[in-house]
Amino acid sequence: MDLCVTIKGVSFLLQTAIGILGNTVVLLAYASIFCTEPKLLPVDMILCHLAFANLMLLLTRCVPQTMTVFGLKDLLNDPGCKVVIYGYRIGRALSVCITCMLSVFQAVTIAPAGPRLSRLKPALPSLVLPIFVGLWLLNMGICIAAPFFSMAPRNGTIPAFTLNLGFCHVDFRDNLSYVINGVAVSGRDFAFVALMVGSSSYILLLLHRHSKQVRGISRSHGRGAETRAAKTVVTLVILYIVFFGIDNVIWIYMLTVSKVSPVVADMRVFFSSCYASLSPYFIISSNKKVKRKIVCAVEHNQPLVDTQESNDK
Repeated sequence: MDLCVTIKGVSFLLQTAIGILGNTVVLLAYASIFCTEPKLLPVDMILCHLAFANLMLLLTRCVPQTMTVFGLKDLLNDPGCKVVIYGYRIGRALSVCITCMLSVFQAVTIAPAGPRLSRLKPALPSLVLPIFVGLWLLNMGICIAAPFFSMAPRNGTIPAFTLNLGFCHVDFRDNLSYVINGVAVSGRDFAFVALMVGSSSYILLLLHRHSKQVRGISRSHGRGAETRAAKTVVTLVILYIVFFGIDNVIWIYMLTVSKVSPVVADMRVFFSSCYASLSPYFIISSNKKVKRKIVCAVEHNQPLVDTQESNDK
């Protein structure tokens, strides 16, 4: 196997394994929390849904991509490609939308109480599920074109305005369809990223003001918890924006050419999936609830391992 292909395959394999493991751990931790606590906080519900969206993205894009890089052929037929590509587009869209939602909710949570916010803050928990439903419907509508243009790879020359994903082709047939799809997806992404940047900037401003107010004064536990949560959200937003920037620079380049090199397409897949692979570890390291559940699970299993080793001896 060629060295470049090996490096690419190992990179996708590590990214996929790390991402699936991290997001699965976060989902299992929140499932355990849900079983032991009366209800999840809005931020916990959003983080849980973010982990699900990221896992969906990795399973529908990185797994088949990794298998293709290692030489597996004819993974999917036409219906399979339509389902996988549609699932990937929705997972990717939900990742940006839910990160934005997380940033906006956290900005509202830590904002000083005013006439309007005093009515909005108590209503936040009841708004989470309707917003989830709205985001799913929005993105299912925007991504509806993907199944119509997706198909299993064909032998012969790849037509112009076709994205060669290796395991599937996305054939837009003409320049107009190609550009309209790109503008719709990019327009949605940039709108949510702009909202994300605005709310995160507001969070940073509030944290800066708060740090000035508490110098020499011990912080309350509740306010300290809100500050830690806000810092986690800002970190996730910065992480997303970095990889979003790289992803969209490559995507804009792809819109300007009729035939996209597989290397360029692979680079975009890798960078666009980095957030899904790395974000669960930021959640684990900064969220005390999730970390506590993981530590408890490890400590619970350790005596069983020790007992098994003693019996083997």
